[in-house]
Amino acid sequence: MMQSESFTGAASAGPDYAGDISCGTDSCSVVIFGETGAGKSSLVNLIARTEAAPTSPDAMGCTDGTKEYMRDVLIQDKLLKVKLLDTAGLNEGSGGTVPAEEARKVLRKLLQKRIEQDDVNLLVYCVQGTKQGRHGIKALCRNYEICNSEAQGRIPIVLVVTGLENMKVEMEEWWKNNEQFISEYSMTFAGHACITTLTDDAGLKERHDQSYHAVCKLIEECRTRNRHKKYGPKKIVLFGEAGAGKSSVVNLIAGKEIATTSNDMQRCTLHWKDHTIDFGGESYTVFDTVGLEEPQLGIKGYLESVENAYRLIKELDQQGGIDLLLFCIRAGRLSSAIQSNYRLFHEFLCEKKVPIVLVFTHLEREKRMEDWWERQQSFFEKTYGIRVTDHACITAANRLDGRHKLLYEESRGAVRDLVKKLTADEQKSSWTGGNKRFVSFMRKLKELLPEPLDLKKKDIVSRLIQRCSLSPDVAKQLAEMIKQG
Repeated sequence: MMQSESFTGAASAGPDYAGDISCGTDSCSVVIFGETGAGKSSLVNLIARTEAAPTSPDAMGCTDGTKEYMRDVLIQDKLLKVKLLDTAGLNEGSGGTVPAEEARKVLRKLLQKRIEQDDVNLLVYCVQGTKQGRHGIKALCRNYEICNSEAQGRIPIVLVVTGLENMKVEMEEWWKNNEQFISEYSMTFAGHACITTLTDDAGLKERHDQSYHAVCKLIEECRTRNRHKKYGPKKIVLFGEAGAGKSSVVNLIAGKEIATTSNDMQRCTLHWKDHTIDFGGESYTVFDTVGLEEPQLGIKGYLESVENAYRLIKELDQQGGIDLLLFCIRAGRLSSAIQSNYRLFHEFLCEKKVPIVLVFTHLEREKRMEDWWERQQSFFEKTYGIRVTDHACITAANRLDGRHKLLYEESRGAVRDLVKKLTADEQKSSWTGGNKRFVSFMRKLKELLPEPLDLKKKDIVSRLIQRCSLSPDVAKQLAEMIKQG
């Protein structure tokens, strides 16, 4: 049964902020879930900055159903109307306020309904940071899977760790100590906050305020990211060898010169430039990305790709994922790197979850451009093992006259039609990024290294610290996970 309480106004903002607050008010719907005693109701009160939800000091749950609270929260000088759904505790046992099995069923139904109605922006997994042991590990994974199976990458899930008020070091240390364990158990979170919700100890005021701001920041970041996923530009990764005509294809799609067509772009694997293109009432971000020049990477090339891969995956994840891959190939110049580039992007980066289109360039001399693919299709499938969603045979040369000018316009229409068709809302891919994706990608990329493998962990750590601004602890954990793969 749903119970609803409303708290209007901006009391949490305080009167000193009134003149700086944006007039427009955005909204955000947040579902909070977790075990009994994890501090879900206390988290509601932390965000609301008032005793809105009843709490219990013992392990017995105090929330006997889903309760809804509305609150205006000030984030970055802007009011955000937050709907908080406090759910019954999981794993309470048969004698609890809500039996464990019943609580899980209610949570699943709630998520299914809210997702179907497009009425949930964020899932918050609330866990008690002091809970240890084998039972705690199993429960952590089981409860995560309940929501992850319903969200399926459509709704971000964040981890909020409570009960950390007595940590002698910074509360964030909990995450550093447990990040590798979380990744090993295949749990992926869009963000995290290590907090305390205690309010009755004056000595904890600084940590309490720090916790409030950390959670509010988490809500805003994930709300913005999820909005980008739903309403932002469609993301296209365009890749291929140097000289294939990638930048010319960008200009072809855009209908104007927005990308340089010279060969001065850095030739480091996965180095990229992004371009915004608008046509047909839609907006697209095209990532013009350097592929492999050789079928194998050297050790140096692998280490250079560490930085580029991390930044690319992070940027794509922040912008909502990948909607389409465009593999640019120069017709008549087929190399052994074609198969490696296909694997690098379609298999390694996207795990075959994103539609891929082959774009064959330099076909202006063909009597009928499509004839080239009809002659070559079986060769690509048998020799390279390449299976694609679709293809386009085009010319991207825009300074030719007569018939070639007509072919250029025809080519623009062909590529644009494929882009529109394969990035339509119902065609959304399930690609998600994060550190787990990065580690998986770098592990698979080692398959393109020559034997014997002489990849040193310290070199990976150095790249991640110096080039990606990661902390030494996180860099070491990621490097170790890459080495183990």
